[in-house]
Amino acid sequence: MSTAVTSDPRKTMAQLYRAAEPDVLKPLLDRAALSSDSRERVLGTASGLLADLRAAQSRGWVNQFLQQYRLNSSEGVALLSLAEAFLRVPDPETADQLIADKIGEADWMAHTGQSNSKLVNTATWGLVVGRALVGEGEAGPLRRLISRAGEPFVRQAVGAAMRMMGEIFVMGRTIEEASRRMRKPEFKGFTASFDMLGEAARTDADAQRYFRAYVDAVDAVGRDPAAGHSISVKLSALHPRYEVARWDECVPALTEMLEALAVKAAGYGIPLTVDAEESERLEMSLDIIGNVAGLPSLKGWDGFGMAVQAYGKRAQPVVAWANQLNRVMNVRLVKGAYWDSEIKRTQVEGLADYPLFTRKAATDVSYLAVAKDMLEAENIRPAFASHNALTVATIVEWAGNSRDFEFQRLHGMGDGLYERLVRENGYHCRIYAPVGGHRDLLAYLVRRLLENGANSSFVHQLADENLSEAQILADPVAKIAAVGGSRHPSIPLPRDLFAPGHHNSGGIDLSDRPTLERTVKRVNEPSSYLNHPGEGPGPVTGGSQLDPGLRRGGDAVKDAITRAEAAFPAWNATPVDRRAAILERLADLLEEHREELMAICVQEAKKTIPDAIGEVREAADFCRYYAGEARARLAPIELPGPTGERNTLHVEGRGVWATVAPWNFPLAIFLGQTVAALVAGNTVVAKPAPQTPAIARRAVELAHEAGVAADALILVPGGPEVGQALTEDARVAGVAFTGSTATAKKIARTLVQDDERPIVPLIAETGGINAMIVDSTALPEQVVQDVVTSAFRSAGQRCSALRLLLVQEDVAESIIEMLSGAMDTLRVGDPGDPATDVGPVIDQAAYDKLMGYRESVKDRWVKTIGAPGEGLFVPPTLVRIGAIEELDREWFGPILHVATWEAGKLAETIRRVNAKGYGLTMGLHSRIARAAEVTEAEAAVGNLYVNRSMIGAVVGSQPFGGEGLSGTGPKAGGPHYLYRFVAERAVSVDTTSAGGNATLLSLDEGGI
Repeated sequence: MSTAVTSDPRKTMAQLYRAAEPDVLKPLLDRAALSSDSRERVLGTASGLLADLRAAQSRGWVNQFLQQYRLNSSEGVALLSLAEAFLRVPDPETADQLIADKIGEADWMAHTGQSNSKLVNTATWGLVVGRALVGEGEAGPLRRLISRAGEPFVRQAVGAAMRMMGEIFVMGRTIEEASRRMRKPEFKGFTASFDMLGEAARTDADAQRYFRAYVDAVDAVGRDPAAGHSISVKLSALHPRYEVARWDECVPALTEMLEALAVKAAGYGIPLTVDAEESERLEMSLDIIGNVAGLPSLKGWDGFGMAVQAYGKRAQPVVAWANQLNRVMNVRLVKGAYWDSEIKRTQVEGLADYPLFTRKAATDVSYLAVAKDMLEAENIRPAFASHNALTVATIVEWAGNSRDFEFQRLHGMGDGLYERLVRENGYHCRIYAPVGGHRDLLAYLVRRLLENGANSSFVHQLADENLSEAQILADPVAKIAAVGGSRHPSIPLPRDLFAPGHHNSGGIDLSDRPTLERTVKRVNEPSSYLNHPGEGPGPVTGGSQLDPGLRRGGDAVKDAITRAEAAFPAWNATPVDRRAAILERLADLLEEHREELMAICVQEAKKTIPDAIGEVREAADFCRYYAGEARARLAPIELPGPTGERNTLHVEGRGVWATVAPWNFPLAIFLGQTVAALVAGNTVVAKPAPQTPAIARRAVELAHEAGVAADALILVPGGPEVGQALTEDARVAGVAFTGSTATAKKIARTLVQDDERPIVPLIAETGGINAMIVDSTALPEQVVQDVVTSAFRSAGQRCSALRLLLVQEDVAESIIEMLSGAMDTLRVGDPGDPATDVGPVIDQAAYDKLMGYRESVKDRWVKTIGAPGEGLFVPPTLVRIGAIEELDREWFGPILHVATWEAGKLAETIRRVNAKGYGLTMGLHSRIARAAEVTEAEAAVGNLYVNRSMIGAVVGSQPFGGEGLSGTGPKAGGPHYLYRFVAERAVSVDTTSAGGNATLLSLDEGGI
């Protein structure tokens, strides 16, 4: 084994999880390097394999079809998108819209006659005719000619084509059908590893169904063990909440299920392999695999195995760990299947570094180094899954005369690579063969095609006629050595995602169990800022004690405004760059005190641990973003004009601003609107929600520590009477408010009722009746995941939370059924418990209001779940309503309403939602691009989310704020926000008044 791995592979894994890429690659480069003689032999073998691959691609119409419509073409993307969605669409109207959307715009005519395959050219002509039918509009002559038969004909043809694609990539609809197909001559000499096709389970029913499918598959393969086939198992298909926060629940349950499958497989004498999962599940997977591997009942069975993904930085120690299990382990080495999603997750969560390699060549280096370890390992029976001729040739070189290992490839890909090796040279190759209905292929198919169609993949390069053989077979070790093992330049570290504008805030990796345990312990320690003596209205200038002389209600507010007004000239005169630097220092302090702030959020605001992390990160992002915006946008501007004049525009602070914050984002919004006012040159009197004064107090202390002048930011905690006194004071030059629509209207009236008072700006962000619209092309699993997140995370106490789910009636019942099952997996309880999904609501008043409403609509409950009997826990509840119009107000909690809409009435449905007058957030789930265009054009909302959740707007990426009853704008975290906090002043100076136009008089002759 490699010397890079210590005697404790699990310790090495922890060290490498998010280590710097060059550091991880350095020992792997030496391990993967070839001598010059070996390199020559490998190139000779690889060249022959390349010829076999190209010959195979020229033979089959499927290969030629995929070559003709590559994924770097609009036509290839259109076909892939159509394949992903078409077979799940039950209604003809939406199916026709999907076909028109995907086929109607592409240039199919450019592909006519381009292939060597008559079948491919015939299919292309079918696409040309199809576009004529769906892409010309009602006035097209061909459309008029066969208007009655055209759409059904195209629909049937497309359906048949999609089922054919299903057969290409799915071995069979049942395990029996797949086994029969493996007996065909084309698979002579190959064995299969059957996998029950499907993505991760969303419900307990999904998990039980997948488990039964695996049991049946083991029985079916076990009836003919001599055939040599095996079963692959995906653990995430066996538990709907396979995540680190549920470790104590998942690991025992999955160990038991995997044990049952392994014991059954061992009884038949057939192999069983556990598939790889996303990186955050690796440690859990190893615990489960290790538990089963050590069972006495499986001693002597050499068929147990696991998959390892070479793109992961921990691949090498994972293999070392498997080698130390005191038994023979089958290890399937793969390149990796979740690369893009792993990259995005790391960026979204602001983690320190990626758990995988960012260059394709680096993955190839890792693959080769780990492959060498596997060939040398005492207790590993290797399986090398690859479609790369160079990789295969290298393994053949290193293995020498040994055949005590196997190759593997995906069904439908890499045809031609292994046939000669198997049938003439005695190597063994196993085909990874998905089994399931063609409808179920969608997500699997898209992931595999995208993975193998990426520009850097071997399969894609092979099809590129512009690449020479030398380029295709270039040494990955040399490539990575040439760049020093550095990260891909187009994939910045999460911290640098928004550079050069501002640093992205740092997150906490809750998928790392030790980190999770430390975080849980810290956030549950009692905070000294809670139950603070002397709570009540009164300014806070810093420190932990209120000034007793300032606790006089309205008088205290007046005194605070007096002090802030006096501090305004000096603060406004502070250079913008200095004010921006103070905000950046505050962001650093927020991250330095992150766990302390999270503890207050969990204990005072009842936030779950992930929400508390998000709270601190968003506050830091606001500070850094507004600092950068101030530097870029608040500097004086030279304006054009006639000669002899100097025209400038500059901005100044307006004076004293009142910021009134809500309890649901007591740190992020409290600081966001406050630091925006400060960096613009204003002084601020800030009022937190009465439910969350402690987190505000700590934030103000840190702001003063960062350099904000004591009287430039004054905290006045208290209830409505403090807010009223604050907004009524005529010296307040502007108000930034986040809260209810009713309170925002009251503030607006207050600001204009005094005829002597200047007209001052009001920035208000309020709530909404936020709808998500789902059509029949949407992927149900994705819909359900995003609905649960949008409606129930934070106990539904976000202004952006989903309140109204509108599902196309053709798929409503199946989606509601899956959603109900997913709700059953939610855990309601203590927000300080990492396994909690839904915590309590904020106070007794909110609880009473929500529970009263919930009880009043009990006859319309579709689904509700259990909740603790003690505490302010409102059970997540799904309520069916008959029409959009029945929901006439926002219910600020975990109560979701569901209604249906008719196919073909998307625009009308959106207008009905608009008619409610709110305009905060809206969601759309659809695979039809035209549907997204219609929604964007029709939806009167501040934030539209397509095919994703509706919460978690990111500062600088998704500026947030509504319109209509949902707010005034401008959007928080956006480029226009700071302008509302400033006064603009234009200055024009006649520069000739002192005696002539010096600029004109000093001109030269212009080159004459």
